[in-house]
Amino acid sequence: MAQVHLTLEDDILKDLMLGNKESAVGKLLEQVFNSILQAQASEQLSAEPYERNEDRTSYRNGYRSRSLATRVGTLFLHIPKFRDGTFSTDLFNNYQRSEKALILSLMEMVIQGVSTRKVSEITETLCGTSFSKSTVSGLCQELDPIVHAFQNRPLDRHYPFVIVDAIYMKAREDQRIRSKGFLIAIGVNEEGFREIIGFAVADSESEESWSDFFAILKTRGLSQVDLIISDNHGGLKKAIQKQFHGTSWQRCQTHFSKNLLDKTPKKVQMAVKTSLNDLYNAPNLKDAKARKQYMLDKYREQAPKAMDLLDESFDEITAVFALPEPYRKRLRTTNSIERVNEELRRRERVIRIFPNEDSMIRLMGALLMEHHEKWLTGKKYFTMDCYLEERDDARKQALTERAELLRVVT
Repeated sequence: MAQVHLTLEDDILKDLMLGNKESAVGKLLEQVFNSILQAQASEQLSAEPYERNEDRTSYRNGYRSRSLATRVGTLFLHIPKFRDGTFSTDLFNNYQRSEKALILSLMEMVIQGVSTRKVSEITETLCGTSFSKSTVSGLCQELDPIVHAFQNRPLDRHYPFVIVDAIYMKAREDQRIRSKGFLIAIGVNEEGFREIIGFAVADSESEESWSDFFAILKTRGLSQVDLIISDNHGGLKKAIQKQFHGTSWQRCQTHFSKNLLDKTPKKVQMAVKTSLNDLYNAPNLKDAKARKQYMLDKYREQAPKAMDLLDESFDEITAVFALPEPYRKRLRTTNSIERVNEELRRRERVIRIFPNEDSMIRLMGALLMEHHEKWLTGKKYFTMDCYLEERDDARKQALTERAELLRVVT
């Protein structure tokens, strides 16, 4: 193996001494990577730059620039080129899967003839001077099995809380542009970490689509869910009731507030919004019921449609009160999954229209994998001790009551 020779530049040493760590580390990493590339080129050629020997296999032919996104910033690297085009490196094996998937989507668009000249220029810059269908196929074969394995992995943990949502994206199918629903499920496991437990593409958010999605999650091992949080989409709600008997459903309070205020006259919207937030923040269910009754009495005449909705939906928006107080704020809305959706949207806007459904799964799945890995290696979303202790106590009490009932019957 060729040796890597590294000499620290003065500006890097200066930044390190002055405490500009992020800048210095980025420059240092860039210099290290470029030195590794030079060493790999010398090893593959069996010759250093300008060295003449009988073992030389080819000749250097300049460089091409490439950027690499890292946690310390974007690195600008110089990739050696050989006259016979045989230089290869494994330096980018850890390059983010989502970046690979994004590039693949752009490349597929070019091949299908649906891209702009700008997209073509971007992909050629990222991939070299040119690329072909076989290049795209080879890259897909590298990435697709990883995404599919993650998408279909066994769910061998218990997930007491599950948050579900969907966003719509466009993809080409049968030479037409179709709207596709991208279904996502996030689970909170018993250790308190969030996980991406499922995602799929569906033609719509119908009851059938959601029911099929949930059925797949169950075959992979999802069971005994205590609480599901989602928006009040009709098909989704029915699918939850069908697939998760005995599981509580929490209607997203953020979406509910919007629905309620849309039915409220403007002159009392701010007052109703304040009262509704006061209801959400009640210390217990008893106080929440009292605050609901206060709203009904105060705003019934001014906002009858809104108050009817509040009265009808009260149990749905307060299911979270069955949990200990520390868990309610994060589990009363779908905000955590909305933030994931924003990141998916950011990448989807680059593509606008996916060349096919597989491309959508590849890019969105790669992004979700990165969120999943970041969550599992980061801070816990919850400390679950309080919840697990209260749940075990409730189960013991239920068993005791059942045993007592059986004793009385016999």
